[in-house]
Amino acid sequence: QVQLVESGGGLVQAGGSLRLSCAASGRTFYFMGWFRQAPGKEREFIAGISRSTYSTYYADSVKGRFTISRDVAKNTVYLQMNSLKPEDTAIYYCAADGRSGTYSRTHQDEYDSWGQGTQVTVSS
Repeated sequence: QVQLVESGGGLVQAGGSLRLSCAASGRTFYFMGWFRQAPGKEREFIAGISRSTYSTYYADSVKGRFTISRDVAKNTVYLQMNSLKPEDTAIYYCAADGRSGTYSRTHQDEYDSWGQGTQVTVSS
């Protein structure tokens, strides 16, 4: 059974930090990423990482503040979020793609598995 389980969300003050984790099970994922969806907005790509090359990709809105990393042995991906802003408030989703290939995936339809989401709230 394929499963992605996120953890680490919560409430933090502006300028603070949070670390999200996503534990994957059930299959090998060649690319993993994070998306977020704020109320009334579309889900947007935040960051992604390749299993084989460890290449990382970021949305401009989080570049320099967020860092994605991966522990292949644990089949877990992390999102370290620093210098958080109120506009980072959203539900954060882990996503994974089991199709091989080192190309970047920045669109929702490029992923075939999703987590349930974890709420991140940044207060001003």
